[in-house]
Amino acid sequence: MLALLYDVHGNLPALEAVIADAQAGGADGWVLGGDYALFGGWPAETVERLRSLERASWIRGNGERWTADLDAAPDNPVVPGAVAAARKALGEATVDDLASLPFSLPIEGALVCHGSPVSDVRSFEPQAGDDDEELLDGTDAPRVIFGHTHLPFARHGPGGVELVNPGSVGMPFDGDPRAAYALLADDGRIEHRRVEYDHRASAERVRRLGGDWADVVARRIERATMDV
Repeated sequence: MLALLYDVHGNLPALEAVIADAQAGGADGWVLGGDYALFGGWPAETVERLRSLERASWIRGNGERWTADLDAAPDNPVVPGAVAAARKALGEATVDDLASLPFSLPIEGALVCHGSPVSDVRSFEPQAGDDDEELLDGTDAPRVIFGHTHLPFARHGPGGVELVNPGSVGMPFDGDPRAAYALLADDGRIEHRRVEYDHRASAERVRRLGGDWADVVARRIERATMDV
């Protein structure tokens, strides 16, 4: 059984809660779907914990790409400050190592990516969209597993492709602050799961880093929404 972990965002307590829940549920392997450190209060510690997992398959997300190349990141009130904090905490070697991870991987009959098969920032929504077919880019995988939007759901897209978003471990955006992830059973069944942890303490840890970006991120963790 594989645990599908996406968008941890440096939230170590959320990650620890999810790992414990997944192991109790029978997980013996891990799919790590990107955005591991950026925006969180424990960037280096989170990456170290993920590296300790056995049978883990890694891809990169936009967070890893932005942290390695600030010129590729949005110039807004949140991202530049968060990138600077993550780079300082991780160090150059780890930043480069994470950015070198593959964009996507085939795993258990599915295509694993961060946003979609064509982009790490363009992604699928819970409701069918006019660009679903473009985002699939003709993939012949029967299932696409992705994250980025921090919204857990599963639905079918063009051609019957199953679209699965496990949700965000470290910063859900669906109004539920509990950590989100999913289990992929040996028979192919997907189970979405939520795990309680002290999200307010994680928010406060980020807020103590200082700066407007940290306060925005802290409120997103507290309220489980991007709109703060």
